[in-house]
Amino acid sequence: MSRPQSEAEYLAKLIPPSVAATQFNRRSMVKGALGVGAALSVPGLLAACGSSSSTAGATAGAAASGTTSLGSNYSDAIPKGAMQAVVDAYQKKSGKVTVKVNTVDHNTFQENINNYLQGKPDDVFTWFAGYRMRFFASQGLAGDLSDVWKKFTGFSDAFKTASTGDDGKQYFVPIYNYPWAVFYRPSVFTKYGYTAPKTLDEMKTLAAQMQKDGLVPIAFGDKDGWPAMGTFDILNMRINGFQFHIDLMAHKHAWNDPKVKQVFSTWAGLLPLHQPASLGRTWQEAAQSLQQKKAGMYLLGSFVSQQVDQGKDLDFFTFPEIDSTVGSDALDAPIDGFMMAKKPSNEAAAKDFLAYLGTPEAEAIYGKTDTSDVLANTNADTSFYNDVQKKSAALIGSAKNIAQFMDRDTRPDFASTVMIPAIQTFIGKPSDVDGLCNSIEAQAKSIFV
Repeated sequence: MSRPQSEAEYLAKLIPPSVAATQFNRRSMVKGALGVGAALSVPGLLAACGSSSSTAGATAGAAASGTTSLGSNYSDAIPKGAMQAVVDAYQKKSGKVTVKVNTVDHNTFQENINNYLQGKPDDVFTWFAGYRMRFFASQGLAGDLSDVWKKFTGFSDAFKTASTGDDGKQYFVPIYNYPWAVFYRPSVFTKYGYTAPKTLDEMKTLAAQMQKDGLVPIAFGDKDGWPAMGTFDILNMRINGFQFHIDLMAHKHAWNDPKVKQVFSTWAGLLPLHQPASLGRTWQEAAQSLQQKKAGMYLLGSFVSQQVDQGKDLDFFTFPEIDSTVGSDALDAPIDGFMMAKKPSNEAAAKDFLAYLGTPEAEAIYGKTDTSDVLANTNADTSFYNDVQKKSAALIGSAKNIAQFMDRDTRPDFASTVMIPAIQTFIGKPSDVDGLCNSIEAQAKSIFV
């Protein structure tokens, strides 16, 4: 794999024009999604707000003081600690602004984000780049951060575009991204004489040997619904190619297309190699199988290192080739970061905080605690990167095509209300691929109108 020849080329691969052109101008399509579950709320978040006085119209660089609030889905111990370290550093540097952090379980936060943003959201909140950012920006549920972006240095044009709404304004401050790959313990591979597979057939042969050696070939947990999306993504990109995958996410192809059925059929053949009873297991619990050397491999994001000796005795390989005409140079590498509420209670403080979050200093502080990600700001200190981070940065840089992950590359209502239950149904009953795909397509037609 080779590095893209120019920033523009990389940008086109990070956010394909077909996605920007077809997914981000559907304002009339999302009314139903925003009305779903209106009675729901995010505990501790909907009641949260910033300081007592509004500073509507404040710009980055305006005098900031008082209290601002951060709604955070960084609920696992390591990212939560890393975020608190950044907040502490900011408060010390500012001397005039206090940040109230409201942390909510990651999945609960995501499931209730629509209602959260329409209620009384925190001034600043954690979220994702790509379609999910543009979706809320286009609905008028996010604050314009274009003036904050004028102060930034160290972000590539690709990251700026990933932070830009379909009106040309910036609504997002990136902090890191991370690749999805197949992780393993080198000590286990050395013990049994395993080598990283280059093709799916080689991976199946390796998995069969792992079973003979008393190991679970592939750790797997999908209790939370979203982890298995990564398996669909990579199989679809390996079988049908990156562009087909992106177009499918935009419903340019039918979900009962024979090509999609082939993805599920291929996956059905791999399920016996996966850890059983996955629907009752979180990704963290599945990761413990790798940590305890009871499982040989795990397809997940590099955040798995949070659960496996902080990245020590941990390595990965990109998911192997299935079709030689398609290759294996596409991957998921989602971007995480921050957004601002449309009407923050303390806009000056919120923008001052966001301006800090995008600095090399803030990103390095975060990265020194959460050593599982690749920092977005190229000026950030990366001297502390472990081997997994160094290899992750190289993999992302050399990838020919980069996707953001299923629940970020398609409409959020489709991802949550259709694909999560559909994939979980498939995991429980993988024999009815035709029925599954027909059901997904019928639901997709009612959403993508």
